[in-house]
This record gives sequence, structure tokens and C-alpha cells, in this order.
Amino acid sequence: MLPVYTKRMRFSQYCLSLVAVACIAFGLSSCNKSTAPAGTLLLNASAEPSYLNPILSTDAASSSINGFVFSGLLRINSDLEFVPDLAESYHVNDTNTVYTFKLRKGVSWHDGAPFTAEDVAFTFEKILDPNTNTVRRGSYIIDGSPIKVRVLDSHRVQITLPKPFAPFLASMGMGIIPKHLFENEDINRTDLNRNPVGTGPFIFEEWATSQYVKLRKNPDFYRGTPKLEKVLLKIIPDERTALIALEKEELDMASIPYKDVPKFKKDKSIRVYQYEDLLYTYMGFNLKHPFFRSLDVREAIAHAINKPAMIQGILKGFGSVANMPVSPVSWAYPNPAFPGLDYDPEKSKELLAKAGFTLNPDTQILEKDGKPFSFTLLTNQGNKDREKAAQLIQRYLKNVGIDMKIQLMEWSSFIKIINGPEDPKPFDAVILGWSLGIDPDGYSLWHSSQYPNGFNFVGYSNPLVDKRVVEGRLTLDTQKRAEIYKDLYTQIAKDLPYVFLFYPEVVTGVTQRIQGLSDPGPAGLMNPIEAVYIQD
Repeated sequence: MLPVYTKRMRFSQYCLSLVAVACIAFGLSSCNKSTAPAGTLLLNASAEPSYLNPILSTDAASSSINGFVFSGLLRINSDLEFVPDLAESYHVNDTNTVYTFKLRKGVSWHDGAPFTAEDVAFTFEKILDPNTNTVRRGSYIIDGSPIKVRVLDSHRVQITLPKPFAPFLASMGMGIIPKHLFENEDINRTDLNRNPVGTGPFIFEEWATSQYVKLRKNPDFYRGTPKLEKVLLKIIPDERTALIALEKEELDMASIPYKDVPKFKKDKSIRVYQYEDLLYTYMGFNLKHPFFRSLDVREAIAHAINKPAMIQGILKGFGSVANMPVSPVSWAYPNPAFPGLDYDPEKSKELLAKAGFTLNPDTQILEKDGKPFSFTLLTNQGNKDREKAAQLIQRYLKNVGIDMKIQLMEWSSFIKIINGPEDPKPFDAVILGWSLGIDPDGYSLWHSSQYPNGFNFVGYSNPLVDKRVVEGRLTLDTQKRAEIYKDLYTQIAKDLPYVFLFYPEVVTGVTQRIQGLSDPGPAGLMNPIEAVYIQD
């Protein structure tokens, strides 16, 4: 997720330029292997961040950096449990509608100001403010009514829900922002979105556009001083370049391409971690597009795509076929799951003919009402798996008479298109991935109210799904919720707003100098970050 570099820049020059950035940033006298600054964790942000503000950010690069700088009332530990963070403890009333949080005392913002309950109330008020450009508002509006936040004293805050709300604790991981800095600012435009001040384990130092974000440890962090001195998040959008940087120990952690897994498992300088995660990759349709309004057309495209072949060709078997908007890792994954649509090009052609398309014998492209079936699929530069998926889908669709063009975009430009307020949005289709939360609530993705100013950027709308999404949020019994989500996921799978492609496994390489990692899993390898240290 990603900045642009000139296409004429040779690959080796590109790699050297990134190394030079790190050397300049930290005043290194040499750029050879093992010259990382003492106590500095070298990570890849993968893309240019958008907002270093947890309320406004929508992309993974921003969120990863925000996680170092900001803290929520609760956090998720390595066992996927919700545990206190800025909150010391919390109490829930008998009706599960009033949550009283007792906050930690002695916590300071990175500028030295004291953290209080006023900051908590201010944060949620800002999220609920219709003038704030956030996609997170839906998590705090329950069945049409917003939560109410009341400050009881400087270190106690009470949140009242209009109804019991199953995902509520998951939403309490929201990063809290400082009232004393934001209260007289336009949150959407303030310079604080590039110069964040949080309460988290690391303090923001510098953001060099298209180069890096630099953080230093917070010596007063309330869970204990981090063992790392600094974190340097380089902005390396190309996965292959990041992998070369890992081999040279210019990064301490990077994704390993599936084809390279056997090689890296033999490399004693790199530890390889492999695990399933709460994520899936998909092809999403702009449902306002004239062609993609037709379910027959969407089903035809699904039948034209050979998912098992994609998994072998792209993931080298490190993944499984996806047919639903939920990961097999989730407790809400139904058993049995919706089987999906098989690879069947002839069925695809039948459905396209049913939808009114005929083949032009000269161009070999389908047409309807004189218009060729031609569209552009967007995906982000640097993600080789998505690029390969796009190329394979292009080939599969050509076999059934559909002309699909591919456009690779720099990440920040890409998200401006899909997250913009336009209706209809200015794209045809995308290949992307969703990293899912611990709670299966899908309101922000699937409820019709979340278009166009939300994560439902494809414009999906189904009254039955809207109803089930709300029911899933308001039902507390886990077994009953599982039945609701089975119905919900099955209906979405039948509607095909996305062609769900695959569940990729996570394969990460970590240099031997990084110690104190947690067990591999959806909560990440550095949980908690303050336990991670460097052993040179």
C-alpha cells in the first residue's frame, strides 16, 4: 500500500535509493549488512500513510503506524482476548447497556499533558460528529441511535448504549485522541494528522514523504518502557524490494512471496512464520456500473474464474478457496460453508447470453446494445499477488469474451477513488483484501447506509442483509449470532457483490536479531510491542 517511483528507475537503483534514505535518516556511516542503528526496529509501512489519526485513517499503512502511537481503552492480546489498556478495569450493568470504565491514573500524552476521561468523551463525540470525515461512525450508532458518553470524574467515564451491542468491546480498541490539542482544530485538515500525539508506546518523530516514518520509545509508557529505542517504518511499496531489504537486514520483517518460502526456510539468518489470518482477497464490483448491476453477469464472471488454479499458481498452495466474507479462522465461519460457484466457462457464456450479450465475430468481444463488454480493474502497485490475480482474471475473462483492462495505482490515489464521496464512484472493479476484526460484525462493509461514505464502497444494498447485520450486532448469545452470520454470509455470497477469491496464509520472515515475539496468529507477532527487543 504504496508511493510511486519513476518506471525508468532501474530496480537496483531503486533498492540503493531506499537504503540511502535509511542511512541519511539515522546518520549511518555505512550501509552494509547489520548496520542498523542500535535498538532500532526496521519495518516496512508498505505505502504512504494517509492520516496519522485513528479516527480518519482507512488504510493499513496509517493504521499500523497509529497502533504504535495511540492507545484505546481496551486492546487485544495474543490470545485474541479483550484486555484493559488505557482502562484499568470496566463494569457492565445487568442489561448490558451501561459500561463504566475506570481509567489508568498517571498516564500522560506524549506532550506531557495528563490523559483524562475528557479525552475519551471527546474522541467518541468527534467520531459521532457528522462533520468528521470518518468511516467509523457506524460502530457507535446502534440501531439508529448513537452511544452516549458521560464523564463521571477525571478517571471514570460511562458509556450508555441504546441497546445491548455484541461488538461493543471490539470498538473500544479505538485510538483515543487528545482533547487539549484537537478541540480548537478542524479535525479533517489539522496539521496534527501529520504530527500525531498519543499515549502509546512510541512517540512520533518525523514523517518524510515517500521515504519513512520515524518513532522513538515512550519512556513513560504506562505498561512499561519499551525495550526498543526506535521504530523506523520505511515506505517500500514493492514487495520484491522489501524482500531484498530483508535479506540485507535493512528490514527486520517482511512478507515472503510464496514461491520463495522453501529458500527462506533454509536461510539460517531468517526465521519464517506461517499462519492463517482473519483476511481474504476479493474482486469487488462497482454495483452502480451498468454491466455489474446484473446478477447473471456477476455469476458469469465468478464461473469464469478458476480459483483453485489461482491458489496453486499465485499462492503455491499457501491458501484456500474463499466463497464468503469471513475467514475460516473466525468463530463465525459457518459449517458447512456456502460452496460457491464452480469454474465453468461454458456456464459463464450461457449466463452472459442470458444477460443479452452477443459475441462480435471481428473483435471476439461480447457486446450489448452496441457497447463492448470492456471494463477496467484497479489494484494497488507493488502487491505482486494481486497483480498476478488481476492478470489471471484478465485471461479467464478473455476466454468468455470480456475485455478487462488492468490499472495499477499508487495507494493514496487508489483509496481517494474508492473512499471518495461520489455516487456513483469512478471505478469499475477492484482487487483488494480485507483484514477482518476479531468480532464478525460486518456493518461497515455490508450495510447499505455505509455507501458512499463508508467501507461499503461497491454500493451493495440488500434489505435482508441490512436486517441481519443489525440483528448480529444486537444479539449477545454467541450460538444465535453464529446462526445469524451463517444466513448473512450465505446471502451475501449468493448476491456476489464480490467474487471472493482466496484466503491467503501469512508467511513472514523475521531477522534473527529481533526477539520477544509472540506466537504467530491473527494478533500479530509483536503483541505486546513493549516486549520486543533487539539482540545484536
